[in-house]
Amino acid sequence: MLGTLFSVYLIVDAGLDPFRLLILGTVLEASVLVFEVPTGVVADVVSRRLSVIVGLFVIGAGLFVTGAFESFGLLVLGSTLWGLGWTFVSGAEEAWIADEVGEDEAAKLYLRGAQAGQLGALLGIPVAVALATADLGLPIVVAGIGWMVLGLAMAFLMPEEHFNRTVNGERKRMVRTLTEGVRTVRRNHVLVLVLVVAALHGMATEGFDRLSQLHLLRGTSFPEVGRLGLVVWFGVIEAVGLLLAIAATEILKRKADVASHAGTTRVLAGIDLLLVASVVAFGLLGAFWFALLAYWTVAFLREVREPVFTAWVNRGLESSTRATVNSVAGQMDAVGQIAGGPTIGVVAVWSGVPAAIAVAGLLRAPALALYGRALRHGVETSPEAPPVEVVPEPRIPGTPQLPGPAHRPGESNTPGESKPD
Repeated sequence: MLGTLFSVYLIVDAGLDPFRLLILGTVLEASVLVFEVPTGVVADVVSRRLSVIVGLFVIGAGLFVTGAFESFGLLVLGSTLWGLGWTFVSGAEEAWIADEVGEDEAAKLYLRGAQAGQLGALLGIPVAVALATADLGLPIVVAGIGWMVLGLAMAFLMPEEHFNRTVNGERKRMVRTLTEGVRTVRRNHVLVLVLVVAALHGMATEGFDRLSQLHLLRGTSFPEVGRLGLVVWFGVIEAVGLLLAIAATEILKRKADVASHAGTTRVLAGIDLLLVASVVAFGLLGAFWFALLAYWTVAFLREVREPVFTAWVNRGLESSTRATVNSVAGQMDAVGQIAGGPTIGVVAVWSGVPAAIAVAGLLRAPALALYGRALRHGVETSPEAPPVEVVPEPRIPGTPQLPGPAHRPGESNTPGESKPD
């Protein structure tokens, strides 16, 4: 429900221009940047379960405020809460599942869970369209309430049987966990490259996430439709994009070589090369149907990229620092989005939205050289690490390309994953 018409709501009802759309996203990612690692340490030291439950409630509150109020100040508040809540969930889910069932079984569960999330997102699209016929902000409000209900349900249903909390000396352990997480990153060359790629991904996705629906509405020969027709149009667009993503995920599951460091790196390099081309094409194409084809291409490529990149991050990590390292990766994504947002906003003001989207696509290009370096350094994130299967990171359903904490080793996902891609 959340992602289908989120940007349309910000453009049509809240009346945000391109620069304010990007500033709103920057506020969201600044919140992620500030809180990502501290909340990751909380998940590693205090409780994965508590971190997830708190995050669900805070996300819900942020979405409720965002959908209920159209003033820019309250939209900023909603984005801040959204980003804060997402940092509690980001990394904690992956670490919780891996601890409870083991890495091998977790990989299978994440893939099944991702497919279930895609089905849920598909079901949410017609609900969002129906609610939006009354008010464009209503699907966002209902989605916020849904996240809080989910948090309440998890308080009763979510087990945590294989996590050992240290009550005494907890503050010292938090500092030690954070220090070890940072050391894990610094002493591993491949992991450093992974985090730089995460930052470039954040820079590249920010412009597309905030401006893509605006470009479809005002930069292409969008069919003349009334308000109801506009709502239905975007519902259909998101549904087709999601169906393509579901098919692409299944193809990835069956065909792609992601059981090794080299295979994962090559798959990511191919995906990012196609993303550079498709985002640039989307920005420069003024014909609606060609632009829409490029939009759908970006949508399913981003969906396929998520589990592969998450496997790249999680390969060979120690359980004691897993959530912290995932949070560092999410923080690097946020750094990229914070750096990219205002820059793309200035380009949009001076040269127009199409040029801004094209520049956003090109910001991903340096990652292609980094994949080559990653192939030349080491076979795994850790020399002793066993092979790790694809571990898709759950995202807010229905927000693969929309403004949000995108992600993190997380889209991006919408302010409206990222990351919350």
